[in-house]
Amino acid sequence: METLVTILPIIINILLIILLVIGIILLIKCIRIIDKAHEVIQNVEDKVNSLNALFSVVEMFNSKIALLTDKVTSTIEGFITKIFNRKNNDEYDEEDELENIIKEEGNE
Repeated sequence: METLVTILPIIINILLIILLVIGIILLIKCIRIIDKAHEVIQNVEDKVNSLNALFSVVEMFNSKIALLTDKVTSTIEGFITKIFNRKNNDEYDEEDELENIIKEEGNE
């Protein structure tokens, strides 16, 4: 029993030392993995930043094209509105002339 009392703390201490060494090794591996992940994230961030210029150019062209199409659309709309207003004005002129003729015939 005395040998068990002297050997058991030594075995526990050795197991704790082994556990501590394994913990340190795992911690070092985790730090390496985090460093690699940081490098990958930094690489992706650099690539995204390089594409930001391209996206800004695309956005500029998009806004210019939208402005151009808006102007063309409003011009065509104005042209069509003028054409229909002329037809409507011509119809009103004809109706006014008919009313004037009827009034003149009625006065005679």
